[in-house]
Amino acid sequence: MDSEQLRYRHIRDLREDADMTQQKMANILGCTQVAYSNYELGKRDIPTQTLIRLADHFNCSIDYLLGRTDNPEIMR
Repeated sequence: MDSEQLRYRHIRDLREDADMTQQKMANILGCTQVAYSNYELGKRDIPTQTLIRLADHFNCSIDYLLGRTDNPEIMR
């Protein structure tokens, strides 16, 4: 994997750990499977509202989703 693909590895890992398909995540987020796949692969930036939905769905921080930390805890 190149560095772009690793950028959003936590998003893929969370989805796989939840035994969810890309299509199911796309349905939850209101986008196509291709768009969601492009998010995971780092080929497309993830819109802010989509990041918020992902963080809410997986109960983790946006920093974790973006690979800025390996700690999924939300700091309050």
